[in-house]
Amino acid sequence: MKPFISYLLLALFSGALLSGCNTARGIGEDVQQLGNAIERAAR
Repeated sequence: MKPFISYLLLALFSGALLSGCNTARGIGEDVQQLGNAIERAAR
């Protein structure tokens, strides 16, 4: 039973880590688009 719980926790942690990376990537893209919009407005 203990190995099952360890694998379950590992799977949950891995899923949370991967979804966190996608979220950080999305925020980075949003900030980049905002910077591009500001640059276009300043011209």
